[in-house]
Amino acid sequence: MYEEWPEAEKAEKLARGAALKWASGVFYRPDKLEGLGHYRSREAQRNSSIQSRLKSTVQSHLEGVSAGLEQLRSAAGDVRSVRQDLCAVRWHLLGSAEGFLRLAPLRAVVTEHAQLAAVVRALPQLSSVHELLAQSLRLLHGQQLLEAHAGLMALERLREEITSQLHSSGSLPSDQALGVVESFFAGLQELSDALAQQLWHIVGGGVRLVREDPALFVSAVRIIEREESVDDALLLGPHANRFPAPGRPKAWRQRFYQVMQETIAAAHFKAAHVDVKGPGLGRHLATLQSNILVELRVVKDLMVPCCPPHYNILSICTHMYHQGLSDYLQDILSRDLDKQEIFMLLSWVLHVYQSPEMMGHPDLLPEVDVSTLGPLVSPEVVEQMERKYVGKVKASVTEWMRRTLEVELKEWFREEEPEMDHLGFFQSALPIIVMQMLDENIRVASLVTDSLQQKVYAMAMDELEAFLISLREALGECGKEHQKDRSMPKHYISYLLALLNNNMALSSSISTLHPGSASLAKPAEIPSSLQTALDRAQKKACRLLLEELLLDLQPLYVQLPSRKWLSGAQLVNSMCEVIDKYMRDFSHVRNPVFKFLLAESEHLVMNHYMRALMEKKMVCRSAEERIQLSTRLLQDASQLRELFHNLGLAESEQTLEVIFALQELIRLQDPALLSLEVLGFMKKYPDISDEHISILLDLRGDVSKEVRNVVLEMMAQNPQSLPENYQPIFSNILVPAPELPFCLRKGKCA
Repeated sequence: MYEEWPEAEKAEKLARGAALKWASGVFYRPDKLEGLGHYRSREAQRNSSIQSRLKSTVQSHLEGVSAGLEQLRSAAGDVRSVRQDLCAVRWHLLGSAEGFLRLAPLRAVVTEHAQLAAVVRALPQLSSVHELLAQSLRLLHGQQLLEAHAGLMALERLREEITSQLHSSGSLPSDQALGVVESFFAGLQELSDALAQQLWHIVGGGVRLVREDPALFVSAVRIIEREESVDDALLLGPHANRFPAPGRPKAWRQRFYQVMQETIAAAHFKAAHVDVKGPGLGRHLATLQSNILVELRVVKDLMVPCCPPHYNILSICTHMYHQGLSDYLQDILSRDLDKQEIFMLLSWVLHVYQSPEMMGHPDLLPEVDVSTLGPLVSPEVVEQMERKYVGKVKASVTEWMRRTLEVELKEWFREEEPEMDHLGFFQSALPIIVMQMLDENIRVASLVTDSLQQKVYAMAMDELEAFLISLREALGECGKEHQKDRSMPKHYISYLLALLNNNMALSSSISTLHPGSASLAKPAEIPSSLQTALDRAQKKACRLLLEELLLDLQPLYVQLPSRKWLSGAQLVNSMCEVIDKYMRDFSHVRNPVFKFLLAESEHLVMNHYMRALMEKKMVCRSAEERIQLSTRLLQDASQLRELFHNLGLAESEQTLEVIFALQELIRLQDPALLSLEVLGFMKKYPDISDEHISILLDLRGDVSKEVRNVVLEMMAQNPQSLPENYQPIFSNILVPAPELPFCLRKGKCA
């Protein structure tokens, strides 16, 4: 049995296991075995009850299965009987098919007769169609729109009823029947078109009519609503899909909005004669602002009560004005506009349009919320126009800077010196003119957006940098021309000093151009590239001034060292006169540039003084000459040091100390001690080279080859490193090239 029912075997095993578990739990103590008989009788009764319920359930199912089988046998017999009857009917229909075909012409005649009978029944009504058409046209021409429309609707209902009767015959109407109906209603479409034309004329002048004759506008709106109701009934009613109504749907409400939009566009945004160039653009924008505000007030106060609430006429008209104006401005912005026109458009779009003077006017609030309409011009277009505006301004600034530089350079060739301020410093109007022009452009841009202000500021910094580069190049060209003829320009030095003062004025004023500079705790930083341009322009002017000083000192440097120079102080006195004259001129420039020129002049004097000594023009022939040379060096250095000290340069800032150290090297009487003296000299001036030392030793005239070698070997053994912030002395002094020995052909070198 278990081979046929494996589930029964599994169930029996589970039952036995459960019983064993229960028994082990109940009879786990010997005293519990006394109740074994009681448990056995109880379980026997339970098994007997379960078996009786199982037998009852099985018997009930068997009886139900027997009844179902009996019903299936009865249903199978009924199906066979129906199949036989259907086969008999099919054979009868096949035999009568030819008879049905012979009745088809008769069926067509009956259908046509029914349709013509319907037309005949409608003839009394059809006879009045022409009279109703004529009456409706007269009412229309007399501006009696509601009455004319009532006649139109009556005619359309009559046509619909007749057409419905034709279709109710059960087949499509014949061409003859439809032709009869259409001939009677031929003028209906013409009447409908004439009424529509009259309505659109009224709607187009709606803003004017609601002030002059609102009843006419209201009549037009009522007619449109009637037509919308008919459209909805035909499209959504019970007869929506039976047959199409001629000319439906009319969709006059949609056409109402379209006419409103076309009227707004034609009135404000498509006028070909409007001047949108230069000042004309400003006047045109002001006119648009005034007209749109006035018309929206009329719509809100007078047109809204004339229209059903679901028209939402104020919101839709606001959107129409907004969209039309947006498209119109997009067209204008796509043209080639100058900077003033771009500024006017951006300012109008970003500030005037949403201001209380236009769309944010108190008379329009709160119904009109322009923030829900989106931007009048997209942010991408605004960004594009800002870049275009910056490009136009840049071209204008570049040209203006070029002309300003030309005028400034022409001023240099005047017979008069540049003007002075109340403190006696040379100056010109250049910084004021440049800063005013740049500041004006930045301030104008700030009236539009902060981003445009930042763009114009960045452009201004770039243009100022380019201007300074051009100025520096022009200085170089002017300096070259001046070298050819030092009498031109007549006041060359004065104008260079004025340029330095102008440069400092520009440098101190640039931070004021930064957007928001008034609110900053400290001045804004100057862009690094612009600061570099300022520094290079300043250095160029200083270099030209120092070159002028050197040109006047050069004839004096040529005379030293010489024995004539050793004999008196005339040469150094002349040098001091030249230096003092230039320093008086340099006093017309502000600090810290004056201090820079003073220090550079002192360094230049020392540098070329030392260069002149190293030209090997003189060699001391005796100890007396060495004493005389060292004395001359000491007196010259002292006189020059005192001069620069009196001019404002502290002795600790001077480089003339090297001449004092040199005279001690020359004054040394025992050449054997030169190595120690040179070592001290090297520690004081670590950038001195062995070539410099060799030339200075030659100047003494008493240094043997052995002593020279000892000194040079000592220098090689004690290399010096440059300390931090060391100001070079000998690095800037070129050592003259050694003279080549003169050789005769086929002989020894001299």
